[in-house]
Amino acid sequence: MTRSSARPTGLLVLNDQDNVGVVLAVVKEGEVLAEGVVARQTIMRGHKGALRPIGAGEPVIKFGQIIGFAGTDIAPGEWVHTHNVVMGDLSHDYAFGEGVTETPVLPVSEQATFNGYRRENGKAGTRNYIGVLTSVNCSATVAGLIGQEVERSGMLADYPNIDGVVVLKQANGCVVDYEGTIFDLLRRTVWGYASNPNMGGVLLVGLGCEGFQIPRLMEACGITENDLFRTMTIQETGGTRKTVEAGVAAIRDMLPRVNDVQRQPLPASELILALQCGGSDGYSGITANPALGVAADMLVANGGTAILSETPEIYGAEHLLTRRARTREVGQKLVDIIHWWEDYTRRNRMEMNNNPSPGNKLGGLTTILEKSLGAAAKGGSTPLNAVYHYAEPVREKGFVYMDTPGYDPVAATGQVAGGANMLCFTTGRGSAYGNKPTPSIKIATNSAIFRQMEEDMDLNAGDILEGVSLEEKGREIFEKVLAVASGEKTKSELLGYGDAEFVPWQTGAVM
Repeated sequence: MTRSSARPTGLLVLNDQDNVGVVLAVVKEGEVLAEGVVARQTIMRGHKGALRPIGAGEPVIKFGQIIGFAGTDIAPGEWVHTHNVVMGDLSHDYAFGEGVTETPVLPVSEQATFNGYRRENGKAGTRNYIGVLTSVNCSATVAGLIGQEVERSGMLADYPNIDGVVVLKQANGCVVDYEGTIFDLLRRTVWGYASNPNMGGVLLVGLGCEGFQIPRLMEACGITENDLFRTMTIQETGGTRKTVEAGVAAIRDMLPRVNDVQRQPLPASELILALQCGGSDGYSGITANPALGVAADMLVANGGTAILSETPEIYGAEHLLTRRARTREVGQKLVDIIHWWEDYTRRNRMEMNNNPSPGNKLGGLTTILEKSLGAAAKGGSTPLNAVYHYAEPVREKGFVYMDTPGYDPVAATGQVAGGANMLCFTTGRGSAYGNKPTPSIKIATNSAIFRQMEEDMDLNAGDILEGVSLEEKGREIFEKVLAVASGEKTKSELLGYGDAEFVPWQTGAVM
């Protein structure tokens, strides 16, 4: 797949091998679709039109890659979508590491900088929150009451360096085998959030009798209580009212320490950027996603880290990532994860092509193969240095991958648990999303949705279709990342998103 900076011609052809093009504005039946090609029916913007005959069973090509197979004979000028395209079987050549090209990292003296918080453990934060987390759904109400009481009291007014108290509730945690998969996922996720550099202090609240025991969590992670990490359970503390009072008192005690930080210039190599897309459309893989890929490359060149995720949304494009794998082991780990997902969906009587969603299809995406080719573009072009399981700590620099579902809140939760202190989220349909403690920059894939939801969107990548180059837009995104990392508020933050978007992945049986 190649980056394109093509100017609008009515139909955008992304690769010389393509037998379909993307419509830039509504084309009505009888209008010219391309040179020598007349539209056979109305084709909506973002959807595809056939450039030449495609026989039944022949591959449909976009981005120079197979996005499906013709379910019937398709004539030139015909609308190409779910009614005449099927998935079919692909046999990828993974070519491990054959496409690796080294990316020189700038010397520290030449790296871009941002104003962030240097933590005692050496990590860098872009925000300074106090988190109230739960070990089980049974303590969610008490955690919420603690947050409400802190806000009602006005005690934060005297501590201007604190961004707020965020209450992160979960719906699981009760019947959990401490030697099982659910415990491991919750352990990594809960402690990953508690130790995220954007958290200045944390209170973890449990019930007391749940399977996800706080002492076992602490033992597994090798942690102890201290001034900035406190725990309590409702049963041991004496009930709801007493626990709320104790929780508020614990936070009050933390405030001076959490507030005792100042932003300082830090190199961009300290940034860990989560790459997300949601509510995708036919322009996602043409505008915002590849532009974010350019920004990711810039961050990597500055010594930073970019995390691509959402395994169901790179399905069918994984061969483009394995070619960039630093080692065969890294590439094989990604392929093994793909096979796990194939088995996972089969066991649950689903299929990988269950994604794209209805909204994605309305926006012009036909198969998961097409969606994945566009989604993978967020990862830029640098070598794939590591592959992580969900919510594992991200320790490698450069471009890395984390296995997550495609469902955005679950995927982003894993990335933030892994250490992401910044997040970029592209959308073509207009996803409503934000994150705490990690700020989320929303990037519209088309100008129409940017204008329609301007209060929610931070950047417009739709102007790429109007002549702005991917490199220019990538630079704009990178500069926005630095500005937000330095304290500039995103639209999602201003709207108050982030409290309800903590959604840990549940893979095991709920007993």
